[in-house]
Amino acid sequence: MSTQITIRISILLALLVVVPSSLAQPSPQKKSSADPQNKPRKVRPEPAKAFKVWIDEVEPIITPEERNAWNKLQTDEEREQFIAIFWNHRDPDPDTEENEYREGYYERVEYVNEHFSSGIPGVKTDRGRIYLKFGKPDEVESHPAGGAYEREASEGGGSTSTYPFERWFYRNVPGLSGAEIEFVDPTGTGEYRIAQNPFQKEVFLNVPGAAPTLDGVNQADRLAAANGIGNPFSHRAQDSEFEWLDRIRLMRDTPPPVNFDSRIDRTGKPVVEDNFLTSAVQISYFKQSGDRVIVAFTVQTDNKDLVFRDVGGIQTAHLNIYGRITTVAERRVGFFEDAVTTTATTTELVDAKERRSAYQKAVTLLPGRYRVDLFVRDINSGAESRTHVGFEVPKFGANLASSSLILASLLEQVSDIPASRQFVIGDKKVIPNLTATYHRGAPVGIYMQIYNAGIDQTTLRPSVDVEYALLKDGREVGTQVEDWRGTSTAGERLILARLIDSHGLAAGDYAVEVRARDRVSGQSLVQTAKFTIVK
Repeated sequence: MSTQITIRISILLALLVVVPSSLAQPSPQKKSSADPQNKPRKVRPEPAKAFKVWIDEVEPIITPEERNAWNKLQTDEEREQFIAIFWNHRDPDPDTEENEYREGYYERVEYVNEHFSSGIPGVKTDRGRIYLKFGKPDEVESHPAGGAYEREASEGGGSTSTYPFERWFYRNVPGLSGAEIEFVDPTGTGEYRIAQNPFQKEVFLNVPGAAPTLDGVNQADRLAAANGIGNPFSHRAQDSEFEWLDRIRLMRDTPPPVNFDSRIDRTGKPVVEDNFLTSAVQISYFKQSGDRVIVAFTVQTDNKDLVFRDVGGIQTAHLNIYGRITTVAERRVGFFEDAVTTTATTTELVDAKERRSAYQKAVTLLPGRYRVDLFVRDINSGAESRTHVGFEVPKFGANLASSSLILASLLEQVSDIPASRQFVIGDKKVIPNLTATYHRGAPVGIYMQIYNAGIDQTTLRPSVDVEYALLKDGREVGTQVEDWRGTSTAGERLILARLIDSHGLAAGDYAVEVRARDRVSGQSLVQTAKFTIVK
């Protein structure tokens, strides 16, 4: 039975079998005297609701041939096999158990339904359809309230007022070298629609004499142009009627190529196996509250491996970073996807190439075993790295415990917490040094939290002896005691954040050992981290 179904689906997907009209004619049948009312009716079973939901969700990416094949399927078993084939054709790495494209697509479905719904599901909106096909835009210009607006030169210049609108820019879309697309919400309902031209966002377009342009184009001509496609007054090729139509057709109305992955391969071409990017990953653990643990994923790349391109006079490298967290039972419990930019002036580029770029994402997990799949891609070159790491989130419990010991390239106090909160722990900014290599003279930052310290009932303060020792070749070359006087009376979280002066250290391998002993409970712990000093 399953073999027959597979053969039928393959035939439907191929759509290559053409039956000659002469052979398609039914053979003569003998007339039957049976009452037609007694004949069984040929009723095509309706697909289950889950299949109707599925076909709506994948509508932006399903090809016309696949849609035709789907419409010809008769049973739910056939539809299940079709869905498996559909996603298998889009799997960027068939050698692994997970299908990264499918997982990423469903994350985008959740995102657009949460952020772009406006009386209709987000997957059916213009913004939602494009986000599902091509992922997060490389750049977004957002004007959520509209209002005062200075027109660009290509729009005629001058001041006007607009409805809420957004501009999205993608560097790589199949069939386009670069795509800028504009969405306008003229009703204020949150339903942004693709603009047919740059004038549709103007509030005063129908008001004679209002908001004149600097290039002298009169109101009547702009109003007439607003009923068409593109911008006839612009000298930019991308504003021509045909370019504008092509952009809308390719981005909104045409499904992406089957082998196109907006996260892993923005070019629509197969990934080249030897075009890899070097990156390092570090996972750190910090107690949040109860059984909740903050897990920080830090990704670091060498700038010398990145391709910088001139963007408005600034040398810029663009990275896409995608992470998927699953349990040992392959149930997804976390996901993140971000675009990261590294910039330098032309004169700074040589020095910038010798440095590294870091990215961090913190998620909250319960204690247990997990796996993270990390993908890092250089948008400018197409180079990428794929890392799969198994890790175990600790349970801190009620005994004396500590967070991960972090060796930092930057450790400083912060007063204003940035919106992204990358590398911010409490009131400290801590950027880990994943290579654990420091030039002599550069400070070696160490950061650690200690939990569940007992309270001395005479002083109502923690009573913990903490020292950190510097070791070389197994021998102590320096020790410093941490002073907890003045620490908060709550012993639930004590912070060790110090910079080690490396001016007097000879080149070589070292270790820093943090030793803590709780005088109240008698419990102790030791954390160790290794680093290297180079000239």
